[in-house]
Amino acid sequence: MTGLTGAHPPRFPGAEPGQPHLDSWQEAPQNRWAFAHLGELLPSATISRRPPAVPLAALVRLDALTPQMPDLQARLEQTYTNAFLVLRGAEVLAEYYAPGFAADDRHLLMSVSKSLCGTVVGALVDEGRIDPAQPVTTYVPELAGSVYDGPQGDPNAPRVTVQQVLDMEIAIDYSEDYVDPASEVQTHDRSAGWRSRRAGDPADTYEFLTTLRGNGATGEFQYCSANTDVLAWVIERVTGLPYAEALSTYLWSKLDADRDATITVDSAGFGFANGGVSSTARDLARVGRMMLDGGVAPGGRVVSEAWVRSVMAGGSREAMTYEGFTGAFPEGSYTRQWWCTGNERGNVSGIGIHGQNLWLEPQTDSVIVKLSTWPDPDTEHWHGLQSGVLLDVSRALDAVA
Repeated sequence: MTGLTGAHPPRFPGAEPGQPHLDSWQEAPQNRWAFAHLGELLPSATISRRPPAVPLAALVRLDALTPQMPDLQARLEQTYTNAFLVLRGAEVLAEYYAPGFAADDRHLLMSVSKSLCGTVVGALVDEGRIDPAQPVTTYVPELAGSVYDGPQGDPNAPRVTVQQVLDMEIAIDYSEDYVDPASEVQTHDRSAGWRSRRAGDPADTYEFLTTLRGNGATGEFQYCSANTDVLAWVIERVTGLPYAEALSTYLWSKLDADRDATITVDSAGFGFANGGVSSTARDLARVGRMMLDGGVAPGGRVVSEAWVRSVMAGGSREAMTYEGFTGAFPEGSYTRQWWCTGNERGNVSGIGIHGQNLWLEPQTDSVIVKLSTWPDPDTEHWHGLQSGVLLDVSRALDAVA
């Protein structure tokens, strides 16, 4: 067993914690589950239903917006868009899919995945199974001694709470520099199986999270992908479900989605909650629709209206000192794994590197999805172009009958 033996939930009823794993999945009784879920244990490739020698032409349906934005298609192409969709109420007003990409193709969401995780936490808060005011270590004692145990060297200091993890208000020694091999985010990736392993790397994501240090001071925003995986660990602990199954139970199964979503998993089977989800643009728009509908989806309530109101109202503006966001949105904030612009339209967004956006546009009751493959992961230039497109589409919707 890799990582923290016994710390992981069972993957099927009656199984022992952490079973099956890489060394036991072919053995009875674990094989009864594993043979139907191998993609959750081993890296897998898609055998496409579409002949690879027949590339798809671009699908362009932007007529509703082009009177106000005649250059929209050019701007989508300029920002390496693979999928773009505008959903107002129950109506798809506009869609664009780049050549070779189909409407029913799944696309990696990167850190938009964080907003999905925050929503599951919200559902469990509503059920009374998570108290956001409680220390994280109440739910995951394995994090004792890590930065999530509170300010280091001060046993009397308050412990880091679930709410502070949700709002990313913890000082952590964690570099989110995606192109630096020495950064913690790249070590995180390697632990999750996203990059080739190096000697001394933690065995899996669970173990990686226990290694994080820092002074643990709270109250100021610091974007840190590890926080989301800590939340997923809390979700596993209170539900007894693997994170992927909890995400299905509390969110995806209620959306009336066209397709299953997918999530990458590490060697311990832990879903990469902070960035590993893939879905179609239409299904991601359904998440936004649920938020604008006050937490209700076709399959029932996902989160309370109070939780949605808290997200849409934004978080602490005093805590948001990240100039990369406040430069574009001076009244911006971050709460419950969502970026809140604080602008006059009340736009809130799930954002992922390389150009992923789930953009909530409450003023016109609309959801905008933009899934992209920027050449760079995270620069002021690309974010400026992306935000410009999303804001201009939002304004153009004012004129659409």
